[in-house]
Amino acid sequence: MKVVNHRTPSVDGLGIMKGRKAYTDDFAEKDSLIIKVLRSPHAFAKIKTIDDESAKALDGIEMILTYKDFKRNAFTRAGQGYPEPSPHDKFVLDEYVRYVGDEVLAVVGTSDDICQKAMDLIKVEYEVLEPVLDFEKALDHKVLVHPEDDIHEMFDIGFDPKRNKAASYHMEIGDVKKVLDSCKYTISETFYTQAQAHVMLEPHTVNARIDYQERLVLYSSTQTPFHIRRIISQALEIPLSKIRVIKPRVGGGFGGKQAIHGEMLVAYVTYITGKASKMVYTRKEVFESSYTRHPMKLEISLGADEKGMLKAIDAHVLSDTGAYGEHALTVYMVAGSKVLPLYNKVDAVRFYGDVVYTNHTPAGAYRGYGAIQGNFALESAVDILCKKMKMDPIKFRELNMMKEKETSPIFAIMGEGTEGTAMNMETCKLEECVSRGKELIHWDDIYPHIDDGDKIRSVGMAIAMQGSGIPLIDMGSASIKLNDDGFYNLMVGATEIGQGSDTVLSQIAAEVLKTSVDKVIIYSSDTDLTPFDVGAYASSTTFVSGNAVYRAADELKSMMLKEVARIFECDKDDIDFDGERFYYKDKKISLIDFSNEITYSEAQKQLQATSSYVGPKSPPPFMAGFVEVEFDKETAEMKVLNYVSVVDCGTTINPMLAKGQVDGAIVQGLGMAMFEDVKYSKNGKLISGDMLNYKIPTRLDIKKLTTEFVDSYEESGPFGAKSVGEIGIDTPPAAIANAVENAFGIRIKSLPITAEKILNKKWEIENEKK
Repeated sequence: MKVVNHRTPSVDGLGIMKGRKAYTDDFAEKDSLIIKVLRSPHAFAKIKTIDDESAKALDGIEMILTYKDFKRNAFTRAGQGYPEPSPHDKFVLDEYVRYVGDEVLAVVGTSDDICQKAMDLIKVEYEVLEPVLDFEKALDHKVLVHPEDDIHEMFDIGFDPKRNKAASYHMEIGDVKKVLDSCKYTISETFYTQAQAHVMLEPHTVNARIDYQERLVLYSSTQTPFHIRRIISQALEIPLSKIRVIKPRVGGGFGGKQAIHGEMLVAYVTYITGKASKMVYTRKEVFESSYTRHPMKLEISLGADEKGMLKAIDAHVLSDTGAYGEHALTVYMVAGSKVLPLYNKVDAVRFYGDVVYTNHTPAGAYRGYGAIQGNFALESAVDILCKKMKMDPIKFRELNMMKEKETSPIFAIMGEGTEGTAMNMETCKLEECVSRGKELIHWDDIYPHIDDGDKIRSVGMAIAMQGSGIPLIDMGSASIKLNDDGFYNLMVGATEIGQGSDTVLSQIAAEVLKTSVDKVIIYSSDTDLTPFDVGAYASSTTFVSGNAVYRAADELKSMMLKEVARIFECDKDDIDFDGERFYYKDKKISLIDFSNEITYSEAQKQLQATSSYVGPKSPPPFMAGFVEVEFDKETAEMKVLNYVSVVDCGTTINPMLAKGQVDGAIVQGLGMAMFEDVKYSKNGKLISGDMLNYKIPTRLDIKKLTTEFVDSYEESGPFGAKSVGEIGIDTPPAAIANAVENAFGIRIKSLPITAEKILNKKWEIENEKK
């Protein structure tokens, strides 16, 4: 191929490096009104009175907004397909505040300083309520996080706020109890995963103005501009036709921007006043008042026969959605649907449980989206079972894992097939991934560990799968037009958030049209000017939006050939096109001459094609992750010496960007495995809400990342591609836990895995022996 599968530089990299205007705040109007939010100091309270008279008297204060200023329309902030599978349990502002950092009121003024002075003058009287802070005790707790009656679900998701339940789910194939009882080897273990902060470089940012057509225009650092437009329209009752959302460059999202945050207040202020306004979250607000990953408790039981065949999986999962139910059900389901099919030869499998409300910072979308929590529990449990069976963990996986041309009934039940039919694995190179990863990490030389005096080195591994969009739900669209002088404009709704989608989609179009990337000028994510796309989530862009681009470019090429056939007076199927010239027998015309002729001659017309794609399936990428860790025997301090990732993502449209996606995801996964921990005080206040107290891994913490891609071609993907954006994050927690076990014979079942936990477990075991 000419363009695809080549290391093409990012189309926006040079301009961003030069400091060109690119990000949301770069486009804010010079004299925009500033919006600041006064946030709750209490985990749960009801607002009794607000004294804001002194604040309103300050010069420069435009308005102070409270819950009394808004019509009570319940909505969800989650940027998902419509109708949303998240409960509508949020109001623009409410008389109840449900976590420390929740919105009390908004101050609108001419500067940051004047807004801060106003907030200092405001006196709020609260009725402080007992909070629900332990998610294991939330279900049927005497305190209701959402006592109000005017919230609802869009369809049945198991929503029951009178039990503090945001969602629930139950799925069973076969008789799990009967099969487990018949197994020679069984284990039952409980695992805990923690909340995790996104820590994207650019905070949540939005600004707005009224344009010359009297329409509301928002610039937003969002992953889902079309969903943002719809949610604002519904909640504020502004006609959809009066709203335009533009997404400039985004400085990282990782799921944290797959929702509405400041957009609602900014939209309201500008719509009501007619004045430009803006809101930029502080780093504290990003930590305290946006999203975290869903903490989970996962109870896993496995059963195997005497031959080492896994016969049954039983998974009971409890998830903490925090104060609001954004993404509650879908994250929960992905903990099963993107994990359990890895072991597709079982006779019985069950996945069930609840998502509960607490008075913590809301949980939401985060890269991995439930799969990382489920993978940690299942892949840790598999190694525990292997130890009990005295079986090599790699041999066990090779015997039981998904292979090419196989399927799993879970796909049909949990929405990964078409009309109840399970999706077949047309591409699944897990065997190659495991074999190559084992070789690269030197498994046979190290497993289970090597004793180096005061140090000990061990290895651990895990396998993973993800998805490529949400089948029959996610839709991407693209329009492409031919310009005079022979270059193209590509318009896509797909959201570039730093992952390189503008580059990848340009490469796909260029390959179809047999041209170079510099001849494809891309514009993305403007709800007025680009076609609809669900946005950047669920690893959908390359597969879903990429297929739309492929179709649109192919259609445009057909239109071009039809017009050349008219000029050549021949059949279009007889014309050859090499990207620069059209040929038929002794006739030829350059693309530049043709484009000029079609633009300026008597037969002039605009050649433009638009196409959409909704996938009937979601072909999973697969990965085997291997880690080599060095431990200090005395302190249990850990050093990641090498993390090997071998990935099946189909064709890598851009190998350089694909490697960057995997490496970045691995680092985030290691952060969850070893470093990151969202911590609260006994009163529910976040105490890890800054970079001093919230540790994320840096290059100094990871010595080496080794990433390879196996040869794979997915027929349903553009040029054989599947997704790659999330698959890397899933394996590190289980791989690290398994390496700890292989080093010390100690199993850590709660994240993050720290030296302190290892030492405490060692001392606990030693005391039991005494």
